[in-house]
Amino acid sequence: MNILLKIALTKIKGIGPKLSRSLLSHLGSVDAIFEAPKKTLQLIPGVGTVLANEIHSKQPLLDAEKELTFIEKHRIETCWIEDNSYPRRLANCEDAPLILYYKGSESLNPSKVISIVGTRKATAYGRKICENLIQDLRHLDVQIVSGLAYGIDVHAHATALKHQIPTLGILGHGLDRIYPYAHRDIASKMITCGGLITEFPSGTNPDRQNFPMRNRIIAGMADVTIVIEAASSGGALITAEIANSYNRDVCAVPGGVDQEFSAGCNYLIKTNRAHLIRNAEDLFYLMNWEFEHPKPTTHQLSLHAPSLTKDQQKVFQYIQERDQATVDEIALYCDWPQSKLAMLLLEMEMDNLLVSLPGKLYRLHL
Repeated sequence: MNILLKIALTKIKGIGPKLSRSLLSHLGSVDAIFEAPKKTLQLIPGVGTVLANEIHSKQPLLDAEKELTFIEKHRIETCWIEDNSYPRRLANCEDAPLILYYKGSESLNPSKVISIVGTRKATAYGRKICENLIQDLRHLDVQIVSGLAYGIDVHAHATALKHQIPTLGILGHGLDRIYPYAHRDIASKMITCGGLITEFPSGTNPDRQNFPMRNRIIAGMADVTIVIEAASSGGALITAEIANSYNRDVCAVPGGVDQEFSAGCNYLIKTNRAHLIRNAEDLFYLMNWEFEHPKPTTHQLSLHAPSLTKDQQKVFQYIQERDQATVDEIALYCDWPQSKLAMLLLEMEMDNLLVSLPGKLYRLHL
């Protein structure tokens, strides 16, 4: 299909992602949309006489030619919704943009994608949580997505770059500018370790109404959205709500009940809109993501041994020999009452000796 016509379709006022998909479904291709007689177009629900006339006007093509000149000059990639390069997670959302403008160095379809959002007025607590979380993700094939805004967003991008984790900034304006302007340096670094993405053509200002649209891309591109700090209203809560509407996992970091910028996170957890997480370990558990741990050695065992009781030592050695074991396997080996074993496993987990996995599995915490 002609890239010029693809861009032109997005330039027609009144035709958004849902109606565009309806047109494609009825007519089969972008070429067919522009070639269809006005009478045929008017029969499609939601089109009508005005939009049919707009499709047949010259202005969308003129605007598209101007945009094509811009993206070719600045080596910007276009990702059409049917292309293999288009983010597959986002493509599954009914209101996904037909086209994305992308400048960067990474595939948009890695094995794991995490969106991190939060308040523009991040506290020291929020920044520390963000740093610790992302640092523990550095051994995964993962991308960090956020909105390049002040506060938690830009801190997530900066921390990801520090640990050489690809990070994508989703913009609420065209790629002919960076907003906020203060983030232009970090945006430049992101292009070589991640990238910048927008659905908006050049010349689009960072107007307020663009940011909820931007937020749906942040939510739609990710396997899980994490809210680190948020007040009782704002963009982070909107992103979380959109992610829930897409049936994606949402997590929130709890905070003090009297802290303004923990109110939103605590509300999400209280109303079952988000899973409570404290760190990367909780995230791995929730998402059932395996983390590459080195196999324990005899030397490692000897380091733990002095601090273990006789019963703990018995469980520790059994799991060490097998990498991981179920509760039933441990119970059969130890031949203890279930109540005793349950209490012992909980104690060892709280002491960071064991990690509980889905399916009643346990492994050593290393």
